[in-house]
Amino acid sequence: MAVIRKIEAKIPEAAFTNDGTTRKKRVAAYARVSTEQDEQQSSYETQVNFYTNYIQSNPDWEFAGIYSDEGISGTNIKHRDGFNRMIKDALSGKIDLILTKSISRFARNTVDSLVTIRKLKEKGIEVYFEKENIYTLDSKGELMLTIMSSIAQEESRSISENVTWGKRKSMADGKVYVARKGFLGYKLDENGNTVIDEAEAKIVREIYDLFLKGNTIRNICSILDSKGIPTPRKSKHWPVSTVKSILSNEKYKGDALLQKSYAIDFLNKKRKKNTGELPQYYVEGSHPPIISPELFNLAQTELRIREHNKARSTSIFSSKIICGDCGCCYGRKVKNSTGKNKAHYWYCNKKYSGSQTCETPSITEEAIKDAFVRGFNSLIANKKYYFSKITSRLESLDNTQNIQAELEDITKQYNELTQQLRQLIEQNSVISQNQEEYRANFESLNSRRLQLEDEIGILEKQLQSIRSQKEQIALFLKTLEKEDRIIQSFDEELWNILVKNMTIMPNQTVVLLFKDGTKMTVEL
Repeated sequence: MAVIRKIEAKIPEAAFTNDGTTRKKRVAAYARVSTEQDEQQSSYETQVNFYTNYIQSNPDWEFAGIYSDEGISGTNIKHRDGFNRMIKDALSGKIDLILTKSISRFARNTVDSLVTIRKLKEKGIEVYFEKENIYTLDSKGELMLTIMSSIAQEESRSISENVTWGKRKSMADGKVYVARKGFLGYKLDENGNTVIDEAEAKIVREIYDLFLKGNTIRNICSILDSKGIPTPRKSKHWPVSTVKSILSNEKYKGDALLQKSYAIDFLNKKRKKNTGELPQYYVEGSHPPIISPELFNLAQTELRIREHNKARSTSIFSSKIICGDCGCCYGRKVKNSTGKNKAHYWYCNKKYSGSQTCETPSITEEAIKDAFVRGFNSLIANKKYYFSKITSRLESLDNTQNIQAELEDITKQYNELTQQLRQLIEQNSVISQNQEEYRANFESLNSRRLQLEDEIGILEKQLQSIRSQKEQIALFLKTLEKEDRIIQSFDEELWNILVKNMTIMPNQTVVLLFKDGTKMTVEL
């Protein structure tokens, strides 16, 4: 006959103190609120006070601290410092029991919730959820926990979708929110309206001014660093990406493009650049501008030019010195690169690559600079004549009524064709038709629609080109208006602002093309 003998469960050694008496259970609590609103702040303080008193009033418990996170979403544990510190302390043997208000306060992500609790269970650490009355070491704990965590996750999804809908509805209504943190130049007034922060706006204007005077973005970063100007995020060193973002952000001219990016997962909050997946909304005049639209558009033109020719950053003459024979750009070479008399000179990049050798001469940088000095001084000497001529050219560019009228007419035709296509598709989906006739009608309408789309693009480019020319000429006139001095040496700032390119001719002359369209021939 079998003998059955009961063996009592062994109490873990950690449950005893050094003198052999039973140790009190070390209990901590976790409190979290998901927003920084006043009513939530009150809830947070209530949680902390309640759990502190509750734990300390139990004679069998030892207070192990209150861990907390304020204004942090519960959908992901990665950025919850208080939570992560608590789990680390628990796994290292400092906590036996964790109290928290509910599963949704602990985590709204089922996976994070279960993985974390199982890690704790392996170490004999229990979590108690007050609202659901669940002890995780209880036999029913994991089943209930899985069910409740899933419910919490779906609740989080629903909240996320509602918030997203609300934001997109605000965008569609043209409501603009300008970020306060990490965005230079704006602040909120006492009524919650977006207003200009003049101290920061001064930095934004300086960045645009430096850029349009020909400074590279990297050079602008160095200038800002040397002046000790902090970045929008209060860092000491300006990254290129920050300056480029300031130069290309339409909010600085008082407009706003909404929904540039969107959240692709409500759990991990990852965002993706919106490349057409969702509608965008462009709101004009949504808030006070720091930069005039003309100056902003001029900066965009300059950004495109520099992006097209990345070599621009190596020299102020890169892409601006042109061969009069083949039209190719000149490249910079170095004579006596290892000697004491090192000198830079320029010649056509295709001078020796074709079947015929270009007749244009090589030219030193000193000769380029000298030609510009003499050309600029000639411009100043005849300032009244050139000023009148340039002003007339600027006025002639205002005559765009014909292009505007043509664009409006073609756009109207395009919209009508698009509507006809929609009706054709809808009709085919509900009424049986001859599919050959349907396809023929569809292809005919769509072909014409695409043709009109191309024509709209061409006209819009024409208008953009005219606007760009007007902005360039306006800046040229502004510079010419305040310049009265004959310069004795090369001025890099004037070169960057005024000169579009310099063409080297075979007859030992150069043709300076200024950004307003003025041409001037100078002998070498």
